Amino acid sequence: MRLENHKVISLVDHDFDDLELWYPVLRLREEGAQVDLVGQEAKQTYIGKNGVPAESDYAFADVNPEEYDAVIVPGGWAPDKLRRFPEVKKIVKHMKDNNKAIGEICHAGWVLISSGILEGKTVTSTPGIKDDMTNAGATWVNEAVVTDGQLVSSRRPPDLPEYLPELIKVMEKYHR
Repeated sequence: MRLENHKVISLVDHDFDDLELWYPVLRLREEGAQVDLVGQEAKQTYIGKNGVPAESDYAFADVNPEEYDAVIVPGGWAPDKLRRFPEVKKIVKHMKDNNKAIGEICHAGWVLISSGILEGKTVTSTPGIKDDMTNAGATWVNEAVVTDGQLVSSRRPPDLPEYLPELIKVMEKYHR
């Protein structure tokens, strides 16, 4: 259990990419991490793009990012909603400022852009938001997974088998 005693926030809202939410949550739990689904409301059922439900454990306002070791942001269309919440941006900025692991895949880069943490970082994402990423000050590369310090980014669901081992390594390295 490589991630025993790790606490992770997995952000959730409607229209998340089902695989990009559940694959990391399940893999991190297999490694012993406590992964809490955090949405706008606690105990709310959010539905993924392909109809898979996810119930939030907590609301954004109810979590203290100081108590967590990492945040992961799934893709899909949820990031376009998530980036509008000041609490989400506060969580992501806290993780960056306190040298904690941040994982993002596909369109999740939008949340990092809105949180103002990409300046000078090398990242990847779905090619559809490449311009958004570079306009936020990042260097964008077309690779399955990119690690820049505490930040691990990936492009799309087929890259998940490469993304998760790297995210786990970074979480081990940046554990509080």
